[in-house]
Amino acid sequence: LLRHFSSIGFWGLVNNAGISTFGETGWLSMEKYEKFADVNLLGSIRTTLAFLPLLRKYKGRIVFMSSIIAYFALGNGIYSMTKAAIEKFCDALRLEMKKFGVRVCIIQPGNYARSTKIQPPVSAEEIWNELSEEEKAVYNKEYVQERANFFNSILSEGSTNGSEVVDAMVDALTSPAPKARYMVAKLKEKVLVFVCALFPTVVMDSVLSYALSK
Repeated sequence: LLRHFSSIGFWGLVNNAGISTFGETGWLSMEKYEKFADVNLLGSIRTTLAFLPLLRKYKGRIVFMSSIIAYFALGNGIYSMTKAAIEKFCDALRLEMKKFGVRVCIIQPGNYARSTKIQPPVSAEEIWNELSEEEKAVYNKEYVQERANFFNSILSEGSTNGSEVVDAMVDALTSPAPKARYMVAKLKEKVLVFVCALFPTVVMDSVLSYALSK
């Protein structure tokens, strides 16, 4: 494969693979954590390392699909964890590739669940049935149902205009001066990121706790 591209040139790599799920920290098995890290984080790293020689040779572009959820978590900490890790991997890679003329760009979409179908609606019954006896002793079905309803309401608010994210990816690949980060999100989502980035953690925790309690 690499020999084939060596003869025709290789310009851009887009790391777009990703999976998502819902659940509080203790609700998820270690196997699920490993699966998400393998697909969302290590999968992108493996692909990048495989094509890095060609990208350096042709001074190409590397685009990573992150998310605004890299800044905060609302019931999907496992997904947030992998996206935060991708952000740091890209920060290191971007600086290292600068001397080779390779640009590294991050796409940070907001809620596009209705466009991508990355996260199907969650079932409180299925979540409850998969909980360990220890977790069932701490939580109850009503709490799980409330969390599921909250998360499903977020999914239902997702944008259906996925072309906005595609446009950002195209710009990252073709622009003479691509951005390091493309945040493609609604105003209220950008405000949430702004609060998370600039305000003390206690402020963000209060905002998110209020949202979770509604």
